[in-house]
Amino acid sequence: MNPFRDQVSLPMSALDDIPQPKANACEITGLVKESGRVTGYQLSSGNIVTKEEGVALAKAGDIKGVGISHRNGQEYLKSLPDQTEDNNLSHLPTVPH
Repeated sequence: MNPFRDQVSLPMSALDDIPQPKANACEITGLVKESGRVTGYQLSSGNIVTKEEGVALAKAGDIKGVGISHRNGQEYLKSLPDQTEDNNLSHLPTVPH
């Protein structure tokens, strides 16, 4: 039994979709928050997009390192599990909007 595989496959199963990123896809470098809730994302291009725009960009392959999940009928982005916590969305800085 491979414990690394189990630590990755369980979180991966919680994702609804794992889009294939394009070669020039951006990364998420910061989170826009209102009252502690994520409302948008800062991209490595410098652009700031809403949560909904981020989901659409990820589905189009324009954001790498994320999968799509849903809660309460709304889609949102989650980091792909890779055994490194430093690149998890929850560890990214909050940026002003």
